[in-house]
Amino acid sequence: MKKKLSFLLVLVLALGTFLAACSSSKNTASNEGTKNNDGGGTKTTETKKEQVLNLLASAEIPSMDSTLATDNVSFNVMNNVYEGLYRLGQDNEPVLGMAAEEPKVSADGKVWTFKLRDAKWSNGDPVTANDFVFSWRRAVDPATAAEYAYMLYDVKNAEEINTGKAKVDTLGIKAIDNKTLEITLKNKLPYFKSLMSFATFFPENEKFIKAQGKNYALEAANGVYNGPFVLSDWKHEQSFQLKKNPTYWDKDAVKLETINFNIVKDTATGVNLYETKKADRVTLNAEFVDKYKNDKNFATTPDTTVYFLRLNEKNKVLANRDARKAIDMAWDKKSFVDVILNNGSKPANFLVPRAFAKGPDGKDFRDTNGDLSKLDVAEAKKLWAKAKKEAGFDKVSLELLNYDDDNSKKISQYLKEQLETNLDGLSISIKPQPFKQKLDLESKGNYDFSFAGWGPDYQDPMTFLDMFVTGGAHNQMGYSNKQYDKLINDSKGPLLNDLGARWKAMLDAEKILMDDAAISPMYQRGNAYLQREYVKGIVDHPFGGDFGYKWAYIQ
Repeated sequence: MKKKLSFLLVLVLALGTFLAACSSSKNTASNEGTKNNDGGGTKTTETKKEQVLNLLASAEIPSMDSTLATDNVSFNVMNNVYEGLYRLGQDNEPVLGMAAEEPKVSADGKVWTFKLRDAKWSNGDPVTANDFVFSWRRAVDPATAAEYAYMLYDVKNAEEINTGKAKVDTLGIKAIDNKTLEITLKNKLPYFKSLMSFATFFPENEKFIKAQGKNYALEAANGVYNGPFVLSDWKHEQSFQLKKNPTYWDKDAVKLETINFNIVKDTATGVNLYETKKADRVTLNAEFVDKYKNDKNFATTPDTTVYFLRLNEKNKVLANRDARKAIDMAWDKKSFVDVILNNGSKPANFLVPRAFAKGPDGKDFRDTNGDLSKLDVAEAKKLWAKAKKEAGFDKVSLELLNYDDDNSKKISQYLKEQLETNLDGLSISIKPQPFKQKLDLESKGNYDFSFAGWGPDYQDPMTFLDMFVTGGAHNQMGYSNKQYDKLINDSKGPLLNDLGARWKAMLDAEKILMDDAAISPMYQRGNAYLQREYVKGIVDHPFGGDFGYKWAYIQ
């Protein structure tokens, strides 16, 4: 998420640690009813029970500006208060959102013409084609400095505009009239529809944003919304609240009236809120998994989010490939997920997750590439000794940048113990930071190595791979490999006309990334949680915003 994270809302609906971007592959509960054909309303049995859902969030929302947001905490909220041309439906396939009908597509697959439905913003303004034009131009305008601008590079002239080589008004998007939108791509794009469900492609109300100026999206009242809910209250670092949007085009499908989020960083506190019926769902860490695993409301779900250590090559030691490889090989990932996490997470020796994307041959990306690194303490010691000699150091201190929630602290201590024990002369200090500040330090490159994660923004391996190109907005660690860059650029350009060759290029790119030890993969996330039996219909998304509440209800 994005960036997919690299993204990808890590609520206590997910492991109480966070991503720089945006994600799970299985619905947590299914609505009892029938979906309508355009992805809108669902028939459910009405009850008189109050339609209020009480949830926990373990971080403040970093941004409510869909152009500037880079993290999955923000994207999860945005997924429920905004809507693009498509949104992910109850079966996690793209369904019509602001688009009234499926688009007309040119024979070469490059020009998409959409008819928009009669929809309104929460202030009563109509949603128009110009809202998309304004938003997309704003995202690629270099003056905006949006980290996710590269997500639009598949649109004609987007990259040229963002790099100062073309004017903003040459972007391949135009409003034919208020309800007709034409999009021109550089190449035919196999994942275009899923891309359109991501926050960077949401429309924005130009008049409202300009009226708000620098205050736009800083408070609940400084935003305007076109999704199933509105952000109605926002007490920073304490809580926020979503209310049903009365102007939403498909409001009859929305059953929940209110969703309350309390920001809680400590798992024990969250469990106490659940036990006292002040929260309807809570994610569990290892100690609570053992306590509640036989509870009727206990469940685990797989996920497509991958966590890893960013190894900042601006650091003299980490600029050495052997040092990076030693760090990756020197700690036990299986014991880590079995003991420290104990929530269904799996060890990761890769970047692109399992059960996420299949190639033209029908095989899962992960099954084809397999594991690309392994635990080997003896080899790690040899590589570390070699790196010490090459880089001219005997003892070295590295600072681990991390989040400030309780699970992240346990993870830090585990890594510190493993790496200091197995790599002679290494000393690690831990720097826990609030979510927003942690993301800012990574973006500026002000760290040695960091605990990070990435949830996919759309359903293609590229959402993981392209963040590590030279100079990429989400590279954030000074990694550069010309061969890797070429494979990624070819996969986003000429190879789009040869999907088999494109798939092989992405497989090869991941191998290069892992052979360079650009990152040290940690685990593919699993989630263990307790959820009240009366909570139904929350949709757990495999990419983009983690959860959809449009079809959720209290039975």
